[in-house]
Amino acid sequence: MTTKPITVITGATSGLGQLVAIELAKRGNHLVLTARNRSKAEETKEIIKSIVPKAEVDFFFGNLSLMEEVIRIGNEIKASYSHIDVLVNNAGLHAFEQRITSEGFSEMIAVNYLAPWVLTHTLKQSLIKSGNARVVNVASEASRKHGELKLPDDLTNTDTFTSRESSLLYGKTKLLNIMFTGELSRQLEGTGVTVNALNPGFNVTGLGRELWFASVLEGILKFLHIGDPHKGADIIVRLAADLQYQGVTGGYFNVGTGKPIVPVYPGGDSTMQNKLWNDTKELLQQKGFIE
Repeated sequence: MTTKPITVITGATSGLGQLVAIELAKRGNHLVLTARNRSKAEETKEIIKSIVPKAEVDFFFGNLSLMEEVIRIGNEIKASYSHIDVLVNNAGLHAFEQRITSEGFSEMIAVNYLAPWVLTHTLKQSLIKSGNARVVNVASEASRKHGELKLPDDLTNTDTFTSRESSLLYGKTKLLNIMFTGELSRQLEGTGVTVNALNPGFNVTGLGRELWFASVLEGILKFLHIGDPHKGADIIVRLAADLQYQGVTGGYFNVGTGKPIVPVYPGGDSTMQNKLWNDTKELLQQKGFIE
């Protein structure tokens, strides 16, 4: 008897994450989803069950902008399952003004970069126990417009920014995701755990919900068939489940074709990836989040 792959997905109550959850449920995965909002979680569970009646769906609740909660969620997941087969770090946000979390981080850095780092770190042993686990990080070609990378300062920078400047910070968080993927793949060599990042393309999802004209824009783009989130979800599902990517690690893959992309510098630079890793680890140790 084959057991269902245990698959953790962050940000699964809307957009790409929800579509990925549905597709992986169809493929027989046992879903372990994170959420902030209980009613949205219930709604998501109902949607999944209406399509895949026998789907197993478990929710863990918390705020991914707070590392303390990311660690708690990670520990709760770790305690609930003997191992984890797939981790999809999908949750992300594009904030159009600076918001600083109670832990002192810029919210975009916290949600888009530090949360995946901390959650993966917390679940590391559970992933290794799988024997052939996959970690999938949702990055973006927005990484090409990231301004100037300054480490370690960028990790703790809480300067205010305009909505126009917000794109540079968003792009930077996605560059950090690509760099994190490269270093983590090396750290996990020989464990059977593979780590890959992807560009989901431009998607009409809740990411830009803070723009006052978001719903109007969404309607126009849907009418023009631009930004179909199913395409973005497809590449995530393929990296999480397809045989084509079994054993493949440290890559950055494109929506649609599923082919590798060469990231913008310093995305693929192993020395810079290692520096980012060490700077992040040191910062999280200083703040007492990790040992």
